[in-house]
Amino acid sequence: MTDYLLLSFIFLAAGVAAVPLATRLGLGSVLGYLIAGIMISPLLALLDVDVLSLQHFAEFGVVMMLFLVGLELEPERLWRLRHRLIGLGGLQLSATTGAVMLICWMLGERWSVALAVGLVLALSSTAIVLQTLNEKGLMSSDGGQSAFSVLLFQDIAVIPMLALMPLLAIAELQDLLVHAQDSAEHTGISLVAGLPGWQATLVTIGALAVVILAGRRLTTQIFDLIAATRLRELFNAAALMMVIGVALLMQLVGLSPALGTFIAGVMLATSDYRHELESDIEPFKGLLLGLFFMTVGAGINFALFASAWVPIILATLGLIAVKVVVLLVLAKLFHLQGSNRWLFALSLAQAGEFGFVLLSFTVNHAILPQALADQLLLIVALSMLLTPVLFIIYDRVIAPRYADSQQQASDEIDAAGDIIIAGHGRFGGVINRMLRGMGLQTTVVDFSASQLDILRNYGIRVYYGDATRPDLLEAAGIGQAKLLIVAIDGREQINKLVQHVLKHYPNVHVIARAWDRNHVFELYAMGCRDIIRETYDSAIRTGRSALEALGVSGEHARHLAAEFEVLDRNMMEEVAGLHSIDRPNHENPEYVAKMKELNAEREELLRGKITSMHIGGKGFNQ
Repeated sequence: MTDYLLLSFIFLAAGVAAVPLATRLGLGSVLGYLIAGIMISPLLALLDVDVLSLQHFAEFGVVMMLFLVGLELEPERLWRLRHRLIGLGGLQLSATTGAVMLICWMLGERWSVALAVGLVLALSSTAIVLQTLNEKGLMSSDGGQSAFSVLLFQDIAVIPMLALMPLLAIAELQDLLVHAQDSAEHTGISLVAGLPGWQATLVTIGALAVVILAGRRLTTQIFDLIAATRLRELFNAAALMMVIGVALLMQLVGLSPALGTFIAGVMLATSDYRHELESDIEPFKGLLLGLFFMTVGAGINFALFASAWVPIILATLGLIAVKVVVLLVLAKLFHLQGSNRWLFALSLAQAGEFGFVLLSFTVNHAILPQALADQLLLIVALSMLLTPVLFIIYDRVIAPRYADSQQQASDEIDAAGDIIIAGHGRFGGVINRMLRGMGLQTTVVDFSASQLDILRNYGIRVYYGDATRPDLLEAAGIGQAKLLIVAIDGREQINKLVQHVLKHYPNVHVIARAWDRNHVFELYAMGCRDIIRETYDSAIRTGRSALEALGVSGEHARHLAAEFEVLDRNMMEEVAGLHSIDRPNHENPEYVAKMKELNAEREELLRGKITSMHIGGKGFNQ
């Protein structure tokens, strides 16, 4: 028992220490777990820990990940994304696999090994790329959306890869693997062992049918019964039981557990319990995936790297170069422009976390020799470690160059108006529809060409370009405009645009979108005085509806909501001067003391209003 407690403590302590540090440095959680595993590898070797056995256990986190991916993929959503998903994603996977396969074949590898290597290295890191794109506010750009489509296709493609890769098994390696398993007295239960081929096929098809039918009908009925008990822990147990049960059934018929759980996830994507299942499975998935990546880091063969570091580094850089070339060609074919083309190519140039899973799978199924798999594991890990460098190159070299010289890529604005709206997403789109509905002419600038193509079909006057560029703002008529509405995504981009306009065009009234209270204070310090928190008004309306649900009349609820809004805005102005960029507000004694004072005053005023309206006591509708 002591050994298990010690081992658990070592892995948890390493993860808690390394992951926050890696995240703060912009490396992402996956690289944090890999670094944690590397850090503890000498200690695990000293304790004679079987890292490979731990890795096999932690691989169940991948099974859970694919179940959650399936939950997100409603059949209708997949159909809507089919063109870019299959076109861009399919071509990326095929072209990269083909290029890597050709290189391996030229280096003397047999075709089956070359194909397996190509499939492993064609994948990119979903965890690192999506996290980085979101952090940098690049997800809504054409390059970010295209990268997301490719990553989604890759996640789905892992399923058929796991199902079809055993066909690439090498006979000599299979014999060695079977001998090793026999030597270890390996036993297991199978529903298809000893059956003729046609019977085994029928049993396999039957197992898949059970998963599909249970996912559509039986599971919902079971969860209905469990939900009636109102026992959260029972729902957690049922969710785990379902995932483990499907994985076990797939294993019994000789299929990949990940295949079954993915299918089950897709079948449950339209279920009323989808979000509940996500919240219950997510913590287990996160812990097991973290353990898996730490075991990968701990299992890295440093002796191999030390003996062949030059060819391994060259192979890593060569892989990145091959993927960048393939992605740039595809970006041109799919009409990605300017910096979006490079964002798409550089963000997907690394190998991915599923590469670790596939490498383990290929060794266990006699597809790749252990020595080659060890080398590929180093290449995958190094390429992921270099991903932050690729984004730095984009931020500091590529993006500024296009910001200065990409005037031709932007639309020529020939009908500038008094109102400029920067950004036409879920926020700016509502504003534009409202103003145009009242007969006002607007000039909309947005950085997503695909979004603008859709809007043009409705006759809306929109222009492609980066609104934070001074030359594009000038072309949009900022010098003659009366009003600029900043509705773009990304905190840094909003601040950059607001600061530039307030400094160089002081006569333009700026209405700025803010993410939260702290962002309001940042914009206020720049001199902006018309700031709208993007979720603020909807939250006020929700609070008003809550009052009405408690028995307050509509008129009184509207009056109280308006009173709260006035008080809250006044509070924001009073404490704005106490906001500091050097430390969080909750660690600022002056800010905390003032907020306590103002909160007490606000509560007293609102309670006085409630009393004067003769609204009922606690609970209101009693």
